[in-house]
Amino acid sequence: MSDTAFSNNRSHSLPEGGMGSARDFFELLKPRVMSLVIFTALVGIVVAPGSIHPVIGFTALLCIAVGAGASGALNMWYDADIDRKMARTVNRPIPSGRVTPSEAAVFGSILSVLSVMTMGVLVNWIAAALLAFTIFFYIGIYTVWLKRRTPQNIVIGGAAGAFPPMIGWAAVTGTVTLESFVLFLIIFIWTPPHFWALALFRSEDYEKVGVPMMPVVSGERETRRQIMLYSLALVPVTLAPGFMGFAGLLYTAAAALLGAGFLVCAYRVWRAEPGALQDKAAKGLFAYSILYLFLIFSLLLIEKMLGLSGNALIPVL
Repeated sequence: MSDTAFSNNRSHSLPEGGMGSARDFFELLKPRVMSLVIFTALVGIVVAPGSIHPVIGFTALLCIAVGAGASGALNMWYDADIDRKMARTVNRPIPSGRVTPSEAAVFGSILSVLSVMTMGVLVNWIAAALLAFTIFFYIGIYTVWLKRRTPQNIVIGGAAGAFPPMIGWAAVTGTVTLESFVLFLIIFIWTPPHFWALALFRSEDYEKVGVPMMPVVSGERETRRQIMLYSLALVPVTLAPGFMGFAGLLYTAAAALLGAGFLVCAYRVWRAEPGALQDKAAKGLFAYSILYLFLIFSLLLIEKMLGLSGNALIPVL
């Protein structure tokens, strides 16, 4: 496919309407994505050393959730032209005409400013700066710049979804540490195999709207290979918390077993023949990857609450 096919040719011929219901505006926030953001941010808050007043902790979590929702609304505003052409997004509030693009843009912008300012005033400005950068990165870097221009959109853009636990950590400590970066790295490396698995069985959708996802630009074989490579990189990163001392033996053993399952799913995708078998394997990896990330962060949370973390398996010099 030519480069011009992936140019930012944004159509404005969207259905008219607007002033949708509260449910429509809530849908703009991408609540399913927001739920993962809230959970990983909560883990960052709980696992971080030190303590935070419950009200301040709740405020930080709320700000992260609102900031994530604002990013979702602005993403839907910018991508409304392609959303109306894709089967999985055609019924979103803007393509369906229930909310106008301008309403979504104003809604997302107001929430962005409110979330960052509230975080800064009531929690701390380091966490607020990270939240502001996350919103900017998701909209400016990923949505506007990368998504329609490069098959590396998910690789680089995945950083936006990886910041929440780091923001949660900073809300407690006022700093960004190596431990918080490891939490970031887990989600960052998890993102490509997760989304490329989806892209394998949704490639026609992406191709017809000119989004250069890996299967469209580089082919299914290369996508399967990249999924395997990123999966191999992911497993040792998930083991790092145990070796660094902010997770214990329970987490490390369970993460190793979960990682083995992830590698099995990735291997099935890598070796699958194009067609129904490949789609089946990709859907299996996509579903497992969601469960995998939830369990990895759940283990960190459970260990911290039970007081089982805190001693490095191998002392870090």
